[in-house]
Amino acid sequence: MTNTRPILYLSRLLPDPVMAIVRERFQLVQEPLDALPAPSALREGLSQADAAIVTLGDPIDAETIRVATRLKILANYAVGYNNIDLAAARQCGLIVTNTPDVLTDATADLTWALLLATARRVVEGDTLVRSGKWTGWSPTQLLGAEVTGKTLGIIGMGRIGQAVAQRAVGFRMRVRYHTRQSLATPSFPHEWEHRSLRDILEEADIVTIHTPLTPATHHLIGAHELAWMRPTAFVINTARGSIIDERALVDALKTGIIAGAGLDVYEQEPAPHQMLAQLKQVVLLPHIGSATLHARVQMGLVCLKNIHAVLEGRPAPNHVH
Repeated sequence: MTNTRPILYLSRLLPDPVMAIVRERFQLVQEPLDALPAPSALREGLSQADAAIVTLGDPIDAETIRVATRLKILANYAVGYNNIDLAAARQCGLIVTNTPDVLTDATADLTWALLLATARRVVEGDTLVRSGKWTGWSPTQLLGAEVTGKTLGIIGMGRIGQAVAQRAVGFRMRVRYHTRQSLATPSFPHEWEHRSLRDILEEADIVTIHTPLTPATHHLIGAHELAWMRPTAFVINTARGSIIDERALVDALKTGIIAGAGLDVYEQEPAPHQMLAQLKQVVLLPHIGSATLHARVQMGLVCLKNIHAVLEGRPAPNHVH
C-alpha cells in the first residue's frame, strides 16, 4: 500500500507527546536526533519534505531554501526567526511560521530566576556549600543586591517583556521600558513608563532584554551603552546573544562598569566568550528560557497546527510575514 501521509522533516528530536502525534500523522524523512544536524544533512532533509520543523540553531540560508523545491512550510520551533532568510523564503513562496504566546510565561519565569540568582549570588552560594568549604553563617558572606523596590528596565516590550513587567509588581519595582515607539495603552499600568534607551540604562538597577534580534538590534548593547549603566546595575539577557557585544560585556564586568550579568543566550552558541565562565558575578544558563515540558510540548503543537493548515490549503495561524 502506498504511504500517502505527508513527508515531514524534523531537525531535532521533540518531546515525546509531540513525537507521538508526528509518527501517527506523518512520514518522517528520517528519525531525528537530539543534536543539531550538519548543514549538509539539514539541506538534504529539507529537500525531501513537504513540511519541516526546524529550531533556532538551524541556519536556513537562501541556497538551502532554493533547493527545497518540494517544501511548502518551514515551521520554526521558536518565537524568533533570525535563523531563517525570510527574503529568500518569500521569493520562493515558502511559508515560515513561529511559536508565539506558548512560551511567554516560561521565558518570563526563567528571566526572573536568572535575575534573582544574579542579584543574590545564588550560584556562588550553591558552589560554596557543595565544595565543603562553608564554615557557617557570617554577617559579610556573599552580600548581594536587593531587588524589591528597585527600578527594572525592560528593553523590548512584547509579550515576554510585558510578562516580566507584570511579575515585577510583587517586588514593588518601578518599571521603565524601551521600544522604538511608545507602546502605552489603556491596558498598561501607569507605573510602566516609556524611556529612551539611554534613559533606561542610566536609571535602571536591573536591565533585562526581550527584543528580537534584527540588524538594528545586533550589538544594541555595546561598550558605549554599558558605560551609561550604574556600577551597581545588572544586565539580564534571555532573548538573543548577539544583542549584547560579549567582548564589551566582559570588559565592563572586569573593570566594574557594571556589577553583574545573567545570561541564557550567547553570540556564538553553544560557546560563550571564554572569559564569562571565569567571572563570579555572572550566572550562565544553557539557553533554557522555554525549557518546561508544557512550553516545549505546546511549541511542537503550534508547529503542527501551522503545518496542517498549510498542507490543507488554509492560512497558517502564525505566518511570519
